[in-house]
Amino acid sequence: MKLSVVYQPAVPASASPYRVCEEKGGEIQWANAFLDGQRLRQLSPRSLRIYAYDLLDFTRWFAPQQRPLAEITESTLVDYVRHQLEQDSKPSPQTVNHRLGTVRCCYRFHTGQEIPAGQVHFQRRYTRRSPLGYGRPRPAVARGLRLKQDRRVIVPLSVEEVGKFWQSFRTYRDLALVGLMLLDGLRSCEVLTLELEDVQLADGQMRVHGKGNKQRLLPLPPEIREVLGHYLRLERPLTNAPALFVCLKGRLRGQPMSVAGLRSLFRHHRMRSRISHANPHRLRHTFGADMVRAGMSLPALQRLMGHSQISTTLLYVELAPQDVWREYARAIEKRKALDSSHLP
Repeated sequence: MKLSVVYQPAVPASASPYRVCEEKGGEIQWANAFLDGQRLRQLSPRSLRIYAYDLLDFTRWFAPQQRPLAEITESTLVDYVRHQLEQDSKPSPQTVNHRLGTVRCCYRFHTGQEIPAGQVHFQRRYTRRSPLGYGRPRPAVARGLRLKQDRRVIVPLSVEEVGKFWQSFRTYRDLALVGLMLLDGLRSCEVLTLELEDVQLADGQMRVHGKGNKQRLLPLPPEIREVLGHYLRLERPLTNAPALFVCLKGRLRGQPMSVAGLRSLFRHHRMRSRISHANPHRLRHTFGADMVRAGMSLPALQRLMGHSQISTTLLYVELAPQDVWREYARAIEKRKALDSSHLP
């Protein structure tokens, strides 16, 4: 059975535009019922797309077994994980864990219960502590298989890399795009969903629509205000599109800039500047790391970056590898100076 995710933009507002379908157009009912349920919860199209591809991968493995979803157990998920890890293009632990979480949510949506253990038992008890270290530890229970994930290390761009990448851009639109990520910490999806009415140049602020449709008000640095002003006056085509950033030329001139368009833009400038690891999220990481080094409080940075958990913001407190090396070199120089001062 050949399966795929199909995008159907003309569906009702209560249905997910992303559908898991068979080759001849037939739908996988249990998967799409779950996606429709998440649409009713007002999840973003991006989240629905991720859920759809998670279920697509599981369905491709599960459908040939011709069993109902209600019969799966944690033993089934163990076999599913084994199948994924035996593939030539083995997914990352983060991807596997996200797929398992989606399947568990789908099962709970249809049955109202957690997936039973089956022949395996991965349940374990542990102590949950506050990421900031205060408050009483609370007992918690982890249910089901979960792969160990590597601890994330924030590696921002250096000042030299930022300068070199920045100089490769020529249009005010592109400079504004990069500036919002680098000087305001916006995600790429947040930049693309900005509308004209969200930006208040006179007041020096903008309204950002973050994950989960959460809104936050952010200041506009003077540099970005100037660049945005030039873009709106000199470059932005006359169009009825409400999006702030639109295509400047070609057959899509005046149409909202797409995810693919932004990806292509960064790919071009990575080659042009030869900064191979410059991407939207790396720019956001650079903003977070710079704010921590400048002494910004964690709650303020959490609000600026739109993190739902302060544990995510805490990642920016840890030193990146180049910071560690810089501190090491500084300590060595101090040691040399100390030794030389004692020489006769």
